[in-house]
Amino acid sequence: MNDFLAERVVSAATSSFTEHLAATRPDLLPFHGSLPADASAIAPHATTIVALSFAGGVLMAGDRRATMGNMIASRHIEKVFPADRFSVLGIAGTAGIAIDIARLFQVELEHYEKIEGTLLSLEGKATRLGAMVRGNLPLALQGLAAVPLFAGFDLETGLGRLFSYDVTGGRYEELEHHSVGSGSVFARGALKKLWRPGLTEEDAVRVAVEALYDAADDDSATGGPDPVRQLWPVVYTVSRLGGRRVAERELATIAAAIVAERSIAGREA
Repeated sequence: MNDFLAERVVSAATSSFTEHLAATRPDLLPFHGSLPADASAIAPHATTIVALSFAGGVLMAGDRRATMGNMIASRHIEKVFPADRFSVLGIAGTAGIAIDIARLFQVELEHYEKIEGTLLSLEGKATRLGAMVRGNLPLALQGLAAVPLFAGFDLETGLGRLFSYDVTGGRYEELEHHSVGSGSVFARGALKKLWRPGLTEEDAVRVAVEALYDAADDDSATGGPDPVRQLWPVVYTVSRLGGRRVAERELATIAAAIVAERSIAGREA
């Protein structure tokens, strides 16, 4: 009994909320246990996420569509979340697991700050997110992968940084831009053409929206701007001042400009 109590005390004192759950209530972890073999066929999937650096920070954006096979499961899903004041993450893949991992990561960072009395470093945040992705590996091997894209402002170096992951939790720093999800190959092509060093925050928002527009043009699982339903991508920027969600009216103006320019180009072609 004494050993059991000691283990509970140590677990409660850890700065990692995920480790605390693993020791006390593993059933509450999003990647606990297993699911039926055909679960991947009926689980909604979320795509596409783009991220890029700009002068003074980083930006992340995601479209609003979730698919289930050849069906649109949702046109309103949000795939990009603030992790804390100075970081943001987006997750493509199995929607339910992805959203749970994002929420757990938010609590993980809040728990660390309360226990330690300070923010976890950006490097530490990226490492802990990788551990969560690795914890989901058994489900990923069943076809229920959730792959994040992570970005934040590094208060130690004064720079915005981007990190990508694979299903094993492997972490890779991206220096300029990156994308994940079914439309990522098309979005990445757009980012290569549109991104340039020293982008302003305003220009970076436009680049992200245009990259998602290109992805939606070629990938049926990616939703483009929808003026009929007034649906726009979810876009966050992070700088030395913290994170900011870009207002929908700003996104609507940018999307309208992109559509107008491409309509004129199409008529002239």
